[in-house]
Amino acid sequence: MRKMGKAWWIGLGGGLCLLLLSLSLSAQQPPAARHRTRLYLKDHSYQIVTGYRIQGDRVLFTSAERDGQEEEIPLALVDFDATHRWEREHPANGGGTAADAAAAPASKPQIDPDLLKEEEERRTLTPEVATDLPLPEEDSVVVLDTFRGMPELVPMTQSAGEMRQTIGHSVLLSMVNPLASPHRIVELKGERAEVQAHVSRPVIYIRLGDEPDTVHAGTPFTVDTHGASSTQQPGLGGTSESEYVVVRTDVRQGSRVIDSFNPARIASGHPDADVVATATEVLPGGHWMKVTPQEDLGFGEYALMEVLSPKQINLAVWDFGVHPTAPENRDVHKPEPKKPSGLGRRGPD
Repeated sequence: MRKMGKAWWIGLGGGLCLLLLSLSLSAQQPPAARHRTRLYLKDHSYQIVTGYRIQGDRVLFTSAERDGQEEEIPLALVDFDATHRWEREHPANGGGTAADAAAAPASKPQIDPDLLKEEEERRTLTPEVATDLPLPEEDSVVVLDTFRGMPELVPMTQSAGEMRQTIGHSVLLSMVNPLASPHRIVELKGERAEVQAHVSRPVIYIRLGDEPDTVHAGTPFTVDTHGASSTQQPGLGGTSESEYVVVRTDVRQGSRVIDSFNPARIASGHPDADVVATATEVLPGGHWMKVTPQEDLGFGEYALMEVLSPKQINLAVWDFGVHPTAPENRDVHKPEPKKPSGLGRRGPD
């Protein structure tokens, strides 16, 4: 009787060891649900996710675009018909039923190359320029500023005398006469620009290849260029072929004046005293250009000017000032840190 009891305990112990070993091996295997799929919304947009579940009136999902961050969205906004239809049409990405996933052998899922390419393309449309601070979708030109230790993106507007663009990219083409003496080419209203940078070397980002915008500027705008021709071409998007310079404006009573300069001298490395050359870089994806002044800007008022060729400049400029003690700019984009998950502790409604 004692021998039988001892054998029984030995058998029980062995069984427990096998069970623990089985559980350990199962935990080491990649979960079958770790695949990328699309969670469609009723506005026809979608999130790329590695899994989702319904909890009350919310849908909890794991984002494949934000390093596995668990997020939530109202159940009423999710289009499950479109979601399931896409899963059925793309079984290589994890489509099919839960039973199919459970029966499938544990292996690395095959990701559709087109899906990966599309995901990367979406990221390049709004790349991060600081931690948790991506470039915005709705603005064409922004300046990266720092206010009280916080990075901010400030939208910039285009100005050229009576014309003022709130969005988009317009060209007021002016032919340069290198033999003419310096003269006024642009006069901006007001002694200070709306945008005031708090850093001495602000970085400006320009969206490339936007669709044409319509300029509502009333009658055609005419500029006295002292012999140089001037033609207004509204709605031209930025191109990677353009060069950019930062020009110090001459502040006068009620206005800021930009004098002419010779773009050819900038290319030769001999710019005018009030002209600062910049370094340009097209960001991956080709949607944005980064423009950085090659030297610090002192206290004062400036304008970013586009040089179209050695003999052509754009008189529609982006004006700004450099004043470290200025108030915070309006309508800025601030970093949005990722929310801590903590969703597993949320109870049903």
